[in-house]
Amino acid sequence: MIDTTEALQAACTTLAKGPYLTIDTEFLRETTFWPELCLIQMAGPESAVIIDPLAKGIDLAPFFALMADASVVKVFHAARQDIEIIFHLGGLIPHPIFDTQVAAMVCGFGDSVSYDQLVSRIKGEHIDKSSRFTDWSRRPLSEKQLDYALADVTHLRDVYQHLSAELEREGRSGWLSEEMAVLEARETYDMHPDDAWQRLKMRVKKPVELAVLQRLAAWREREARSRNVPRGRILKDDALYEIAQQQPKDAEALSRLRTIPKGWERSSAGAAVMAAVNEALALPKAEMPKIPRAPQAPEGAGAAMELLKVLLKLIAEKQGVAAKIIANGEDLERIAAEGEKANVDAMHGWRRELFGETALRLIRGDVALRFVDRKVEAVDLTPPSPSPAEPTITAA
Repeated sequence: MIDTTEALQAACTTLAKGPYLTIDTEFLRETTFWPELCLIQMAGPESAVIIDPLAKGIDLAPFFALMADASVVKVFHAARQDIEIIFHLGGLIPHPIFDTQVAAMVCGFGDSVSYDQLVSRIKGEHIDKSSRFTDWSRRPLSEKQLDYALADVTHLRDVYQHLSAELEREGRSGWLSEEMAVLEARETYDMHPDDAWQRLKMRVKKPVELAVLQRLAAWREREARSRNVPRGRILKDDALYEIAQQQPKDAEALSRLRTIPKGWERSSAGAAVMAAVNEALALPKAEMPKIPRAPQAPEGAGAAMELLKVLLKLIAEKQGVAAKIIANGEDLERIAAEGEKANVDAMHGWRRELFGETALRLIRGDVALRFVDRKVEAVDLTPPSPSPAEPTITAA
């Protein structure tokens, strides 16, 4: 393993000369808010390295500089957690990136295909997964563990080249670029604590309950980050919901709640919770947040959604694209209820071209679905435009 800054600099200089590099990380986060980076694996076309970020005195600056080098494509599989770690530790988002899990969905390998499945289907090889549950923070790591870690990036080279070629061949490289723009967006990884309530299920029904929930979620997010512990270690989601609904104004009322541990109401955290509740209750009625509500579906929208599901499956199979990446159930509900006004991913970019326009034509009655020869097919009901009349030629 690379365990010095000098060796890391030399490795990054070599990898920066290639057109791409594959990258994976091993981390722990069971007991922390921020992932604890334990291992970095990278491979270029001709070389592969393992870096020990826990080595005493090592400076990861050369690694972060490589992540920022726009001349090298960074290839990940299921990139979000790896990028979150790089963003937290280095303050940057790798660019440009290529996520093989997303690319595989665009290329028709199914929904959220695993790395093992891709390697098996593309290379015909099977990865030994016996080291999957290694405690990557322990040292020394065995040769078997290091071989397993390195395989995560060496096989990824072939997966990347196969998928990249297929995207180019099918003219879908631009589709992937749209998806990578989301993964490269700073807001994907830098949620403001005041927006933390959006991660929660909407189990509150009144504006005052939502006001309490918003303040509780923001307080918990800040506490978890500052103490570097999981959110649930501060206060579990069920406790947030119960406090929002019961709105305890003092320690006695807080102590009576089922989800609050005995004596917790006398802690500094308990005081902060009561302050958040009272702050929400003091809001003027006009400043209370509105409960997010889905638009009222028109009569027949449920049946329309079922037709849209069939259409989605039909198009996904025909085009060789995973249905999940084109549209989800919420997208279909919104399209069925709102039509052209539905502001969902399925109505933008390549998804609209592939599915959205036909979905709108289906709910307008311009396209029908029929069952022929044990297969479903879409039929265009739009009458053909009349042909222009033949010009009359008059003899001189």
